Amino acid sequence: MLDLHGTTLRSLPGIGPVIAPRLIGRTGRASRFSSAAAYANYTGVAPVEIASGDSCRHRLSRHGDRELNSALHTIAMIQIRMTSSAGRSYYDKKIIEGESPREAKRCLKRRLADR
Repeated sequence: MLDLHGTTLRSLPGIGPVIAPRLIGRTGRASRFSSAAAYANYTGVAPVEIASGDSCRHRLSRHGDRELNSALHTIAMIQIRMTSSAGRSYYDKKIIEGESPREAKRCLKRRLADR
């Protein structure tokens, strides 16, 4: 079924025969999004700035396609558990930079949406 779409999604770590059709089915044509940021906003992984007084932080949007967000979360968790994956090294880099595990996971989900 996936071969009919000509997709290379299954070549990415963490994307298997269940997640790939979910991504394709919920996204449709990728060309309908003007940029990677527009797709990230559609999936709900674009960070939203929360500012109060002198503090400014980011959190994930509660808007967007929750099923796509769930699929990206699953991919991120699988990549974090795979010690040799690029996702794990990116997550570790964010932790070393001082991000909390939750923020590092948010950054990884955004990076996955960009791909």
